[in-house]
Amino acid sequence: MDCCSRLGFINSLALGAYGAATLPIAASPPPPVPAGSPRTRVVLLGTAGGPALRPGRSSPALAIVVDGVPYVFDCGYGVGRQLVDAKISPTAIRAVFITHHHSDHNADLGNLLVLAWATGLKTPIDAYGPPRTMELIDLALQYHSYDISVRIPDEGRVDPRPLFIGHDIGALGEIYRDDRISVEAALAHHPPVVPAYAYKIRTPDRTIVFSGDTTYSQNIIALARGADLLIHEVLLTSALDRLLARVPNATRLREHIVAAHTDAEDVGRVAAAAGVKRLVLTHFVPSYDPTLSDDDWASPVRRHFSGDIVVGRDLIDV
Repeated sequence: MDCCSRLGFINSLALGAYGAATLPIAASPPPPVPAGSPRTRVVLLGTAGGPALRPGRSSPALAIVVDGVPYVFDCGYGVGRQLVDAKISPTAIRAVFITHHHSDHNADLGNLLVLAWATGLKTPIDAYGPPRTMELIDLALQYHSYDISVRIPDEGRVDPRPLFIGHDIGALGEIYRDDRISVEAALAHHPPVVPAYAYKIRTPDRTIVFSGDTTYSQNIIALARGADLLIHEVLLTSALDRLLARVPNATRLREHIVAAHTDAEDVGRVAAAAGVKRLVLTHFVPSYDPTLSDDDWASPVRRHFSGDIVVGRDLIDV
């Protein structure tokens, strides 16, 4: 069979499998929450900043689980495995929210959806993000089309296309609401990536703000005003030279990093101005410097914020 014939065979197989998949999509109840437990669990799935893959921290991702139902914010590489390691079922995800289209934040959006389906997903997942989020989902379905076409008849799976509902965010403000959470989007400032979003998540017992990637921003301060939890990216400018020592375009990259992220002291200023109850540091830049201690990160923040500070680690609850 020549190349063209093989391609035609694969395409016909995919179309046939999609057309044959008529199983209903039935909603399953969320797992029970033990009496007396907090209704909201917040898990740092990945706390690295930047796309490089190195030991110590996984790519950016956050899970907020309400009454046993998970919502995922950002989908850096490995988010599916991190969910499993956090004992969160990918098949239970209700919605996904992407802050911006840097690869360390969106690389596994499509993979997470398809792998959740391959794990047994039968209920829809809404995915929200900047313009082209819907395109990323369509491209993921194309990329995995052969695998999907084989698994539908072999494993009796439903057609995944109705399960992945993409939404390109237009207007700011509230973008999502169900009977467990509401999500509000605001503009962050992360040049040259436009738009980049921060999110405020309200649950029955907590208000959480996730900054995404941003510089010091009045929008973030306003969004986080009085929040129970602010999860904010952090840059240790004083440690950049070691990070950039082996980079050929170090000067330009340093200028970009400083212009696009929030120095640790400014993170403290944001948290203090917003009056948040707890501040969680994440998206560490540099992420992989073993000489840096938790106190190296927290000390400059404490100069301006006297509240509770958590130096984030992968797979911790905050």
